[in-house]
Amino acid sequence: MTRKDLWALASGFLFAIGLGLGGMTQPARVTGFLDLFGAWDPSLLFVMGGAVIVHMPVALWMRRQLAAAPVGGCGVPVGGASARLGDPRLLGGAALFGVGWGLSGYCPGPALAAVGALRASGMVFFLGMASTMMAYEWLRARQGAVRDPALG
Repeated sequence: MTRKDLWALASGFLFAIGLGLGGMTQPARVTGFLDLFGAWDPSLLFVMGGAVIVHMPVALWMRRQLAAAPVGGCGVPVGGASARLGDPRLLGGAALFGVGWGLSGYCPGPALAAVGALRASGMVFFLGMASTMMAYEWLRARQGAVRDPALG
């Protein structure tokens, strides 16, 4: 295992602990946060705000010092998004992500943490997410689309 792999493992472990401690792996808490007109639970706002506050100085430092360095061992360059703000694929993906998050109470990171905690709901969500991602890539390949290099 390389040093890059160890950093990726350590950061993933730290991320999962933060998600668990912050309540992001509890679908009821997430849906309570998203229910603005019901019994709204603003506690996740503090979790997300804390994450932004911790990440901001690191992101700014990396942007200045390591403009093209890999992030988290993934090989994704630091910098701006490649998609335009009004890109239909970006907007459609964001909408589908939001609908999935609202219906299930899981997004990919907390779902992986729930899988690690052996929660059945997290495993079901993850299987659905992974199979849909594979089906999407299969359909794009059939259409002759070029695979996104950021996906490895």
